[in-house]
Amino acid sequence: MSESRSSHSPARVAVVLSGCGVYDGAEIHESVLTLLALDRQGAQAQCFAPDRPQHHVINHLTGEEQTDAPRNVLTEAARIARGKILPLGQYQAADYDAIVFPGGFGAAKNLSSFAFDGPGCTVDPDVERAIRDTHAAGKPIGALCISPVLLAKVLGDGITLTIGSDAGAAGAITAMGAAHHVTDHGQVVTDTTHRIATTPCYMLDATIAQIDDGAQAVIRAVLAMIRP
Repeated sequence: MSESRSSHSPARVAVVLSGCGVYDGAEIHESVLTLLALDRQGAQAQCFAPDRPQHHVINHLTGEEQTDAPRNVLTEAARIARGKILPLGQYQAADYDAIVFPGGFGAAKNLSSFAFDGPGCTVDPDVERAIRDTHAAGKPIGALCISPVLLAKVLGDGITLTIGSDAGAAGAITAMGAAHHVTDHGQVVTDTTHRIATTPCYMLDATIAQIDDGAQAVIRAVLAMIRP
């Protein structure tokens, strides 16, 4: 795909997943509703995930860590993508019009070490490259829930984000050099200068309908920033 896109062709959007399941991977509601929003708004989605072991495995029924069966981020994310997923190492910004990061603890455990290291975290090299290359190409980036911390860490000074109203996470974002705006359900902060759109989703106590509102709104904002 060339850098320029016909105004009649559907936008191609990369969706980066971090596993499968809120406590150790991608948040499933946010991921599926992001994909649904893209489809309903006329875009074509391609899922990606890092091909690497996930930090740990959490039993989502008991909340306890399981140590007997380690899992792979890409393999687990393929459950959400119904197998139609590529390793994030294959992502090329020139082939897509935008990139979006759903939330879930996987963003803070597998895509980065934010859950353990806060503002001093590291970001997975494939994730960092995808963010930097997309930003350098002037293409929009969307992030839901806790995923905006990835953008704060990689892009830092000058960008504006939201993770809702959690004071601790907001403080970490500002410590990494980004500005934070407090938001409520379904609200989006759009940084038109840096072509970034973020929404809080499950960083707030939310219903699935409110998650849908946020996913629809952030995808609408991302698609509106795509250059024809």
